[in-house]
Amino acid sequence: MNKHEQDMIPPFTIRPAKPEEAGLVLEFIKKLAVYEKCADEVVADEATVFQSLFVEHSAEVVFAEEDGVVVGFALFFHNFSTFVGRKGLYLEDLFVLPEKRGRGYGKALLKHLANIAVERRCGRMEWICLDWNESALKVYRSIGAFPLDEWTVQRLDETALKKFAES
Repeated sequence: MNKHEQDMIPPFTIRPAKPEEAGLVLEFIKKLAVYEKCADEVVADEATVFQSLFVEHSAEVVFAEEDGVVVGFALFFHNFSTFVGRKGLYLEDLFVLPEKRGRGYGKALLKHLANIAVERRCGRMEWICLDWNESALKVYRSIGAFPLDEWTVQRLDETALKKFAES
């Protein structure tokens, strides 16, 4: 982050989400889904988010907070790279409120996660981005991230997963 970007950001903190904030995590997930034009795909509820994050510890969430108000969030978990031989940090969701964009919060959240990855001896940090999200892609290029040209994401949704498992 350069000096100009630091000057743009009002005083803020990045902190881990608390168990009593499972509902707030879900709100941010839903806001992200609306932005990504797939709001109808969110089936998670507050109880599921609470169980997954704060009981099973399947993932972690950090909030960016300005003057005590949450303005952004990042949800991440660890994966493993057999090629690197170490765990990695996988960023599942990153979202900043529309009215707070362009102030450096997204980049600050990414930097915070990069520090977590370094502290935890991760071999890399990865995420996916929608092709049309030019503003996010611009931020990612500015921090040194690069696309993996020869790889595509493959998915079995819950229905296909159950069907395949039972076949």
